[in-house]
Amino acid sequence: MLDMKWVRAHAEEVQAAADGKKIKVDIAVLLQRDDERKLLLQQTEEARRLRNTLSAEIGKLMQSGEREQAEKMRAQVKQLNEQLEQEEAKLASVQEEVTRLQWLVPNIVSPDTPVGLSDEDNVELRRVGELPVFDYQFRDHVELGEMHELIDIPRGVKIGGTRSYVLKGAGLLLHRAVQQLALDLLLKQGFTPLEVPLMVREGTLVNTGFFPTGRDQVYELQGENKWLVGTSEVPLVSYYADEVIDVKEPVKLAAVSTCFRSEVGSGGRDVRGLYRVHQFAKVEQVILCAPDAAESERMLQEITGHAEELLQQLELPYRVVAVCTGDMSQKTYKQYDIETWMPSREAYGETHSSSNLHDFQARRSNIRCRDEDDKLVYCHTLNNTAVASPRILIPLLENHQQADGSIYIPAALRPYMAGAERLILPEHEQGK
Repeated sequence: MLDMKWVRAHAEEVQAAADGKKIKVDIAVLLQRDDERKLLLQQTEEARRLRNTLSAEIGKLMQSGEREQAEKMRAQVKQLNEQLEQEEAKLASVQEEVTRLQWLVPNIVSPDTPVGLSDEDNVELRRVGELPVFDYQFRDHVELGEMHELIDIPRGVKIGGTRSYVLKGAGLLLHRAVQQLALDLLLKQGFTPLEVPLMVREGTLVNTGFFPTGRDQVYELQGENKWLVGTSEVPLVSYYADEVIDVKEPVKLAAVSTCFRSEVGSGGRDVRGLYRVHQFAKVEQVILCAPDAAESERMLQEITGHAEELLQQLELPYRVVAVCTGDMSQKTYKQYDIETWMPSREAYGETHSSSNLHDFQARRSNIRCRDEDDKLVYCHTLNNTAVASPRILIPLLENHQQADGSIYIPAALRPYMAGAERLILPEHEQGK
Protein backbone atom coordinates (compact mmCIF):
# COMPACT_ATOMS: atom_id res chain seq x y z
CA MET A 1 0.00 0.00 0.00
CA LEU A 2 1.11 3.60 -0.42
CA ASP A 3 2.49 5.56 2.52
CA MET A 4 -0.48 7.21 4.29
CA LYS A 5 1.33 10.52 4.73
CA TRP A 6 1.94 10.58 1.00
CA VAL A 7 -1.69 9.67 0.29
CA ARG A 8 -2.86 12.57 2.46
CA ALA A 9 -0.61 14.99 0.61
CA HIS A 10 -1.69 13.65 -2.82
CA ALA A 11 -5.29 12.61 -2.18
CA GLU A 12 -6.64 14.01 -5.46
CA GLU A 13 -3.93 12.27 -7.50
CA VAL A 14 -4.56 8.94 -5.77
CA GLN A 15 -8.34 9.25 -6.25
CA ALA A 16 -7.79 10.04 -9.94
CA ALA A 17 -5.65 6.90 -10.25
CA ALA A 18 -8.37 4.82 -8.58
CA ASP A 19 -11.06 6.26 -10.84
CA GLY A 20 -8.91 5.74 -13.93
CA LYS A 21 -8.26 2.12 -12.99
CA LYS A 22 -11.94 1.53 -12.13
CA ILE A 23 -11.16 0.67 -8.51
CA LYS A 24 -14.01 1.50 -6.16
CA VAL A 25 -12.31 3.21 -3.25
CA ASP A 26 -13.10 6.63 -1.76
CA ILE A 27 -9.86 8.22 -0.61
CA ALA A 28 -11.73 10.90 1.38
CA VAL A 29 -13.50 8.16 3.35
CA LEU A 30 -10.17 6.40 3.94
CA LEU A 31 -8.63 9.57 5.35
CA GLN A 32 -11.70 10.22 7.50
CA ARG A 33 -11.60 6.69 8.91
CA ASP A 34 -7.89 7.03 9.52
CA ASP A 35 -8.54 10.22 11.51
CA GLU A 36 -11.11 8.30 13.56
CA ARG A 37 -8.57 5.53 14.11
CA LYS A 38 -5.97 8.00 15.35
CA LEU A 39 -8.44 9.64 17.76
CA LEU A 40 -9.63 6.29 19.13
CA LEU A 41 -6.03 5.12 19.47
CA GLN A 42 -5.21 8.27 21.43
CA GLN A 43 -8.24 7.80 23.67
CA THR A 44 -7.50 4.14 24.38
CA GLU A 45 -3.85 4.86 25.12
CA GLU A 46 -4.88 7.65 27.51
CA ALA A 47 -7.41 5.35 29.21
CA ARG A 48 -4.74 2.64 29.62
CA ARG A 49 -2.30 5.19 31.05
CA LEU A 50 -4.89 6.42 33.57
CA ARG A 51 -5.84 2.86 34.52
CA ASN A 52 -2.21 1.96 35.14
CA THR A 53 -1.72 5.09 37.23
CA LEU A 54 -4.80 4.34 39.35
CA SER A 55 -3.77 0.71 39.77
CA ALA A 56 -0.40 1.83 41.09
CA GLU A 57 -2.10 4.26 43.48
CA ILE A 58 -4.41 1.52 44.73
CA GLY A 59 -1.38 -0.53 45.68
CA LYS A 60 0.12 2.35 47.65
CA LEU A 61 -3.18 3.07 49.43
CA MET A 62 -3.56 -0.57 50.41
CA GLN A 63 -0.05 -0.62 51.84
CA SER A 64 -0.76 2.51 53.86
CA GLY A 65 -4.07 1.11 55.16
CA GLU A 66 -6.32 3.55 53.31
CA ARG A 67 -8.72 0.83 52.17
CA GLU A 68 -11.78 3.07 51.73
CA GLN A 69 -9.95 5.32 49.28
CA ALA A 70 -8.50 2.28 47.55
CA GLU A 71 -11.98 0.81 47.03
CA LYS A 72 -13.18 4.07 45.47
CA MET A 73 -10.27 3.92 43.01
CA ARG A 74 -11.08 0.28 42.26
CA ALA A 75 -14.56 1.40 41.22
CA GLN A 76 -12.95 3.99 38.93
CA VAL A 77 -10.67 1.35 37.43
CA LYS A 78 -13.66 -0.95 36.83
CA GLN A 79 -15.49 1.88 35.07
CA LEU A 80 -12.34 2.64 33.05
CA ASN A 81 -12.03 -1.01 32.02
CA GLU A 82 -15.61 -1.05 30.76
CA GLN A 83 -14.99 2.19 28.84
CA LEU A 84 -11.69 0.84 27.51
CA GLU A 85 -13.33 -2.36 26.33
CA GLN A 86 -15.85 -0.37 24.30
CA GLU A 87 -13.19 1.93 22.85
CA GLU A 88 -10.94 -0.99 21.94
CA ALA A 89 -13.84 -2.65 20.12
CA LYS A 90 -14.49 0.56 18.20
CA LEU A 91 -10.78 0.89 17.42
CA ALA A 92 -10.57 -2.67 16.13
CA SER A 93 -13.60 -2.09 13.89
CA VAL A 94 -12.28 1.18 12.50
CA GLN A 95 -8.78 -0.30 12.06
CA GLU A 96 -10.27 -3.18 10.07
CA GLU A 97 -12.07 -0.71 7.80
CA VAL A 98 -8.94 1.41 7.35
CA THR A 99 -6.89 -1.67 6.45
CA ARG A 100 -9.54 -2.86 3.96
CA LEU A 101 -9.53 0.53 2.23
CA GLN A 102 -5.74 0.76 2.29
CA TRP A 103 -5.41 -2.53 0.42
CA LEU A 104 -7.60 -1.06 -2.34
CA VAL A 105 -5.54 2.10 -2.79
CA PRO A 106 -3.93 1.86 -6.25
CA ASN A 107 -0.51 2.82 -7.41
CA ILE A 108 -0.46 6.16 -9.17
CA VAL A 109 0.36 6.18 -12.88
CA SER A 110 3.27 7.73 -14.73
CA PRO A 111 2.82 11.16 -16.31
CA ASP A 112 3.15 9.64 -19.79
CA THR A 113 0.49 6.95 -19.23
CA PRO A 114 -2.40 7.54 -21.67
CA VAL A 115 -5.83 8.20 -20.19
CA GLY A 116 -8.49 5.81 -21.47
CA LEU A 117 -11.28 3.41 -20.60
CA SER A 118 -10.14 0.11 -22.12
CA ASP A 119 -7.51 -1.58 -24.28
CA GLU A 120 -9.05 0.20 -27.26
CA ASP A 121 -7.54 3.41 -25.89
CA ASN A 122 -4.00 2.05 -25.65
CA VAL A 123 -1.57 4.10 -27.71
CA GLU A 124 0.61 2.47 -30.36
CA LEU A 125 4.28 3.39 -30.01
CA ARG A 126 5.88 1.40 -32.81
CA ARG A 127 5.42 -1.44 -35.27
CA VAL A 128 8.12 -3.92 -36.17
CA GLY A 129 8.09 -6.39 -39.06
CA GLU A 130 6.04 -6.83 -42.21
CA LEU A 131 2.60 -8.41 -42.12
CA PRO A 132 2.34 -11.61 -44.17
CA VAL A 133 0.49 -11.55 -47.49
CA PHE A 134 -1.17 -14.82 -48.43
CA ASP A 135 -1.97 -15.55 -52.06
CA TYR A 136 -3.82 -18.69 -50.98
CA GLN A 137 -6.52 -19.50 -48.44
CA PHE A 138 -4.65 -19.36 -45.14
CA ARG A 139 -5.61 -21.51 -42.16
CA ASP A 140 -5.91 -20.55 -38.50
CA HIS A 141 -3.79 -22.17 -35.78
CA VAL A 142 -6.51 -24.64 -34.81
CA GLU A 143 -6.79 -26.04 -38.33
CA LEU A 144 -3.02 -26.05 -38.75
CA GLY A 145 -2.62 -27.74 -35.38
CA GLU A 146 -5.11 -30.45 -36.28
CA MET A 147 -3.62 -31.03 -39.74
CA HIS A 148 -0.10 -31.38 -38.31
CA GLU A 149 -1.32 -33.30 -35.25
CA LEU A 150 0.08 -30.63 -32.92
CA ILE A 151 -3.06 -29.66 -31.02
CA ASP A 152 -6.01 -31.70 -29.78
CA ILE A 153 -8.64 -29.43 -28.26
CA PRO A 154 -11.59 -31.89 -28.16
CA ARG A 155 -9.66 -34.38 -26.04
CA GLY A 156 -8.34 -31.54 -23.90
CA VAL A 157 -11.92 -30.45 -23.19
CA LYS A 158 -12.88 -34.06 -22.49
CA ILE A 159 -10.16 -34.22 -19.86
CA GLY A 160 -10.21 -30.76 -18.32
CA GLY A 161 -13.36 -28.98 -19.45
CA THR A 162 -13.67 -25.73 -21.38
CA ARG A 163 -10.55 -23.76 -22.33
CA SER A 164 -8.42 -26.91 -22.08
CA TYR A 165 -6.21 -28.45 -24.76
CA VAL A 166 -3.56 -31.07 -25.43
CA LEU A 167 -0.29 -30.34 -27.23
CA LYS A 168 1.22 -33.38 -28.88
CA GLY A 169 4.28 -34.29 -30.90
CA ALA A 170 5.90 -31.28 -32.53
CA GLY A 171 3.28 -29.06 -30.86
CA LEU A 172 4.77 -29.87 -27.47
CA LEU A 173 8.28 -29.48 -28.87
CA LEU A 174 7.45 -25.98 -30.17
CA HIS A 175 5.87 -25.14 -26.82
CA ARG A 176 9.06 -26.16 -25.03
CA ALA A 177 11.33 -24.64 -27.67
CA VAL A 178 10.01 -21.09 -27.36
CA GLN A 179 10.35 -21.31 -23.59
CA GLN A 180 13.95 -22.51 -23.75
CA LEU A 181 14.81 -19.86 -26.35
CA ALA A 182 13.42 -17.18 -24.03
CA LEU A 183 15.25 -18.57 -21.00
CA ASP A 184 18.54 -18.77 -22.88
CA LEU A 185 18.08 -15.16 -23.98
CA LEU A 186 17.59 -14.05 -20.36
CA LEU A 187 20.56 -16.07 -19.14
CA LYS A 188 22.77 -14.17 -21.57
CA GLN A 189 21.40 -10.94 -20.05
CA GLY A 190 22.49 -11.90 -16.53
CA PHE A 191 19.22 -13.25 -15.13
CA THR A 192 19.29 -15.89 -12.39
CA PRO A 193 16.85 -18.74 -13.13
CA LEU A 194 14.67 -20.05 -10.31
CA GLU A 195 12.24 -22.93 -9.90
CA VAL A 196 9.54 -21.50 -7.65
CA PRO A 197 6.38 -22.61 -5.77
CA LEU A 198 3.20 -22.33 -7.80
CA MET A 199 0.96 -22.80 -4.75
CA VAL A 200 1.27 -19.73 -2.55
CA ARG A 201 -0.24 -18.31 0.61
CA GLU A 202 -2.95 -15.69 0.36
CA GLY A 203 -0.69 -13.08 1.93
CA THR A 204 1.79 -13.54 -0.90
CA LEU A 205 -0.84 -12.51 -3.45
CA VAL A 206 -1.91 -9.57 -1.30
CA ASN A 207 1.66 -8.37 -0.87
CA THR A 208 2.44 -8.55 -4.58
CA GLY A 209 -0.71 -6.60 -5.46
CA PHE A 210 -2.79 -9.37 -7.06
CA PHE A 211 -5.31 -9.34 -4.19
CA PRO A 212 -7.80 -7.98 -3.36
CA THR A 213 -8.71 -6.65 -6.82
CA GLY A 214 -7.74 -9.74 -8.85
CA ARG A 215 -9.10 -12.41 -6.54
CA ASP A 216 -11.65 -13.71 -9.07
CA GLN A 217 -8.88 -14.61 -11.54
CA VAL A 218 -7.06 -16.99 -9.19
CA TYR A 219 -7.84 -20.62 -8.36
CA GLU A 220 -8.10 -21.37 -4.63
CA LEU A 221 -7.16 -24.71 -3.08
CA GLN A 222 -10.09 -25.12 -0.71
CA GLY A 223 -9.15 -25.69 2.92
CA GLU A 224 -5.45 -25.06 2.30
CA ASN A 225 -5.28 -21.23 2.37
CA LYS A 226 -3.24 -21.60 -0.79
CA TRP A 227 -3.78 -20.39 -4.32
CA LEU A 228 -2.43 -21.33 -7.77
CA VAL A 229 -0.48 -18.44 -9.27
CA GLY A 230 -1.25 -16.95 -12.68
CA THR A 231 2.36 -15.81 -13.07
CA SER A 232 5.69 -16.59 -11.44
CA GLU A 233 6.01 -12.85 -10.82
CA VAL A 234 4.29 -13.60 -7.50
CA PRO A 235 6.90 -16.02 -6.07
CA LEU A 236 9.82 -14.24 -7.78
CA VAL A 237 9.03 -10.93 -6.06
CA SER A 238 8.15 -12.69 -2.80
CA TYR A 239 11.51 -14.47 -2.79
CA TYR A 240 12.93 -11.37 -1.10
CA ALA A 241 9.90 -10.46 1.07
CA ASP A 242 10.81 -9.02 4.50
CA GLU A 243 14.47 -8.74 3.51
CA VAL A 244 17.04 -5.99 2.99
CA ILE A 245 18.81 -6.60 -0.31
CA ASP A 246 21.75 -5.15 -2.19
CA VAL A 247 20.66 -3.40 -5.39
CA LYS A 248 23.87 -1.60 -6.30
CA GLU A 249 23.35 -3.68 -9.42
CA PRO A 250 19.76 -4.56 -10.32
CA VAL A 251 18.67 -8.01 -9.14
CA LYS A 252 17.47 -9.97 -12.19
CA LEU A 253 15.37 -13.10 -11.70
CA ALA A 254 13.66 -15.44 -14.17
CA ALA A 255 11.41 -18.47 -13.90
CA VAL A 256 9.76 -20.96 -16.22
CA SER A 257 6.46 -22.05 -14.76
CA THR A 258 3.02 -23.40 -15.41
CA CYS A 259 0.36 -20.75 -14.75
CA PHE A 260 -3.36 -20.94 -13.98
CA ARG A 261 -6.08 -18.32 -14.52
CA SER A 262 -9.82 -18.66 -14.11
CA GLU A 263 -10.59 -16.10 -16.86
CA VAL A 264 -13.74 -14.99 -15.02
CA GLY A 265 -15.47 -12.28 -17.03
CA SER A 266 -14.10 -13.48 -20.37
CA GLY A 267 -16.98 -15.80 -21.20
CA GLY A 268 -17.70 -15.74 -24.92
CA ARG A 269 -14.41 -13.98 -25.70
CA ASP A 270 -11.68 -15.72 -27.70
CA VAL A 271 -13.35 -19.10 -27.24
CA ARG A 272 -11.73 -20.70 -30.28
CA GLY A 273 -8.27 -22.12 -29.98
CA LEU A 274 -5.41 -21.30 -27.68
CA TYR A 275 -5.77 -17.57 -27.09
CA ARG A 276 -7.51 -17.65 -23.69
CA VAL A 277 -6.98 -20.88 -21.75
CA HIS A 278 -6.95 -21.83 -18.08
CA GLN A 279 -3.48 -23.42 -18.02
CA PHE A 280 -0.39 -22.16 -19.81
CA ALA A 281 3.35 -21.70 -19.38
CA LYS A 282 5.37 -18.52 -19.03
CA VAL A 283 8.96 -17.46 -18.87
CA GLU A 284 8.84 -14.45 -16.56
CA GLN A 285 11.49 -11.83 -15.88
CA VAL A 286 11.48 -9.81 -12.65
CA ILE A 287 13.84 -7.02 -11.67
CA LEU A 288 14.41 -5.38 -8.29
CA CYS A 289 16.39 -2.17 -8.44
CA ALA A 290 17.19 1.02 -6.56
CA PRO A 291 14.18 3.30 -5.93
CA ASP A 292 15.24 5.77 -8.58
CA ALA A 293 12.70 6.71 -11.26
CA ALA A 294 15.33 7.01 -13.98
CA GLU A 295 16.84 3.64 -13.06
CA SER A 296 13.53 1.74 -13.08
CA GLU A 297 12.51 3.44 -16.34
CA ARG A 298 15.76 2.21 -17.87
CA MET A 299 15.00 -1.29 -16.58
CA LEU A 300 11.49 -1.11 -18.09
CA GLN A 301 12.95 -0.34 -21.51
CA GLU A 302 15.48 -3.14 -21.07
CA ILE A 303 13.02 -5.91 -20.19
CA THR A 304 10.65 -4.77 -22.93
CA GLY A 305 13.59 -5.00 -25.29
CA HIS A 306 14.21 -8.60 -24.27
CA ALA A 307 10.66 -9.54 -25.25
CA GLU A 308 11.04 -7.69 -28.55
CA GLU A 309 14.30 -9.50 -29.24
CA LEU A 310 12.53 -12.82 -28.76
CA LEU A 311 9.80 -11.88 -31.24
CA GLN A 312 12.40 -10.75 -33.74
CA GLN A 313 14.18 -14.10 -33.38
CA LEU A 314 10.83 -15.78 -33.98
CA GLU A 315 10.49 -13.59 -37.10
CA LEU A 316 7.06 -12.35 -36.09
CA PRO A 317 5.53 -8.92 -36.78
CA TYR A 318 4.44 -7.06 -33.66
CA ARG A 319 3.64 -3.69 -32.19
CA VAL A 320 4.30 -2.06 -28.81
CA VAL A 321 1.52 -0.08 -27.12
CA ALA A 322 1.45 2.18 -24.08
CA VAL A 323 -1.29 0.83 -21.82
CA CYS A 324 -3.92 3.36 -20.75
CA THR A 325 -5.29 3.93 -17.25
CA GLY A 326 -8.47 1.91 -17.81
CA ASP A 327 -6.52 -1.17 -18.90
CA MET A 328 -4.03 -1.12 -16.00
CA SER A 329 -4.10 -3.12 -12.79
CA GLN A 330 -4.07 -1.71 -9.29
CA LYS A 331 -0.34 -2.24 -8.84
CA THR A 332 1.03 -0.80 -12.07
CA TYR A 333 2.76 2.57 -12.43
CA LYS A 334 3.61 2.27 -16.13
CA GLN A 335 2.95 -0.52 -18.61
CA TYR A 336 3.68 -1.56 -22.17
CA ASP A 337 1.93 -4.40 -23.96
CA ILE A 338 3.44 -6.14 -26.96
CA GLU A 339 0.92 -7.43 -29.46
CA THR A 340 1.87 -9.91 -32.15
CA TRP A 341 0.10 -10.13 -35.50
CA MET A 342 -2.40 -13.00 -35.66
CA PRO A 343 -3.78 -13.47 -39.19
CA SER A 344 -6.89 -15.38 -38.07
CA ARG A 345 -7.91 -12.45 -35.87
CA GLU A 346 -6.96 -9.93 -38.57
CA ALA A 347 -5.43 -7.99 -35.71
CA TYR A 348 -2.55 -7.80 -33.27
CA GLY A 349 -3.12 -9.90 -30.14
CA GLU A 350 -1.43 -9.36 -26.79
CA THR A 351 1.44 -11.77 -26.17
CA HIS A 352 3.62 -9.84 -23.68
CA SER A 353 3.15 -7.34 -20.88
CA SER A 354 5.88 -5.20 -19.31
CA SER A 355 5.35 -3.21 -16.10
CA ASN A 356 7.14 -0.81 -13.77
CA LEU A 357 5.59 -0.79 -10.28
CA HIS A 358 7.95 1.66 -8.55
CA ASP A 359 7.90 0.78 -4.81
CA PHE A 360 4.26 -0.39 -4.65
CA GLN A 361 5.02 -4.13 -4.46
CA ALA A 362 8.16 -3.71 -2.38
CA ARG A 363 6.30 -1.62 0.19
CA ARG A 364 3.58 -4.26 0.55
CA SER A 365 6.15 -7.09 0.56
CA ASN A 366 8.59 -5.19 2.81
CA ILE A 367 11.56 -5.47 0.45
CA ARG A 368 14.11 -2.79 1.26
CA CYS A 369 17.57 -1.64 0.30
CA ARG A 370 19.94 1.06 1.52
CA ASP A 371 20.27 4.40 -0.22
CA GLU A 372 23.42 6.50 -0.57
CA ASP A 373 22.94 7.79 2.99
CA ASP A 374 22.64 4.20 4.32
CA LYS A 375 18.95 4.78 5.01
CA LEU A 376 16.54 1.90 4.51
CA VAL A 377 14.16 2.53 1.59
CA TYR A 378 11.80 0.38 -0.48
CA CYS A 379 13.07 -1.01 -3.80
CA HIS A 380 11.44 -0.62 -7.20
CA THR A 381 10.16 -3.79 -8.89
CA LEU A 382 9.46 -4.57 -12.54
CA ASN A 383 8.21 -7.58 -14.49
CA ASN A 384 7.81 -8.73 -18.07
CA THR A 385 6.60 -11.77 -19.93
CA ALA A 386 9.55 -13.10 -21.89
CA VAL A 387 7.17 -15.54 -23.57
CA ALA A 388 3.80 -17.16 -22.84
CA SER A 389 2.78 -20.39 -24.52
CA PRO A 390 0.63 -21.78 -26.06
CA ARG A 391 -0.62 -18.28 -26.98
CA ILE A 392 2.63 -17.54 -28.84
CA LEU A 393 1.96 -20.63 -30.98
CA ILE A 394 -0.97 -18.79 -32.59
CA PRO A 395 1.18 -16.25 -34.48
CA LEU A 396 4.03 -18.71 -34.83
CA LEU A 397 1.91 -21.22 -36.74
CA GLU A 398 -0.28 -18.75 -38.61
CA ASN A 399 2.38 -16.32 -39.83
CA HIS A 400 4.81 -19.06 -40.84
CA GLN A 401 2.36 -21.34 -42.71
CA GLN A 402 3.25 -22.08 -46.33
CA ALA A 403 1.11 -22.64 -49.43
CA ASP A 404 1.81 -26.38 -49.39
CA GLY A 405 0.53 -26.66 -45.81
CA SER A 406 3.97 -26.91 -44.22
CA ILE A 407 5.07 -24.56 -41.44
CA TYR A 408 8.37 -22.69 -41.54
CA ILE A 409 10.47 -22.94 -38.38
CA PRO A 410 12.51 -19.78 -37.64
CA ALA A 411 16.26 -20.34 -37.52
CA ALA A 412 16.45 -19.42 -33.82
CA LEU A 413 14.14 -22.33 -32.92
CA ARG A 414 15.80 -25.00 -35.01
CA PRO A 415 18.44 -26.00 -32.43
CA TYR A 416 15.55 -26.88 -30.09
CA MET A 417 13.67 -28.72 -32.87
CA ALA A 418 16.37 -31.21 -33.86
CA GLY A 419 17.44 -28.90 -36.68
CA ALA A 420 14.12 -29.11 -38.52
CA GLU A 421 13.49 -26.23 -40.94
CA ARG A 422 9.81 -27.00 -41.52
CA LEU A 423 6.94 -28.98 -40.12
CA ILE A 424 5.71 -31.22 -42.92
CA LEU A 425 2.15 -32.48 -43.13
CA PRO A 426 1.62 -36.15 -42.22
CA GLU A 427 1.26 -38.36 -45.25
CA HIS A 428 -2.48 -38.84 -44.77
CA GLU A 429 -2.95 -35.03 -44.92
CA GLN A 430 -0.82 -34.37 -47.96
CA GLY A 431 -2.78 -33.65 -51.11
CA LYS A 432 -6.00 -32.85 -49.27
